[in-house]
Amino acid sequence: MRLLPPLFALFLSACATQGSNGLPVLFPGFEIGRAATDPGYVQRRGAVELYVKTNLSAILTGIATGGSAEVTQAFDIAGIPAADRPARLIQLERDRG
Repeated sequence: MRLLPPLFALFLSACATQGSNGLPVLFPGFEIGRAATDPGYVQRRGAVELYVKTNLSAILTGIATGGSAEVTQAFDIAGIPAADRPARLIQLERDRG
């Protein structure tokens, strides 16, 4: 269970990598206001949390083996662009230990 917060945070970080205008978030504090006013954003974050908690074991195995359907689904739910996924998977593998 020690791994859950960092793993969850990494998937959630993708939810905030693009601001509401589609540009990278340079000042994350501005996105806090969006979270309070954008129900879609809050809903997506909740969906990521639920999916990661429900599938933690399979996600950790998928990370260790270089990917899996569960990791792909988590990326999809978090809205991580396909081009960013290989780097995120490497990041997850480093954080797994």
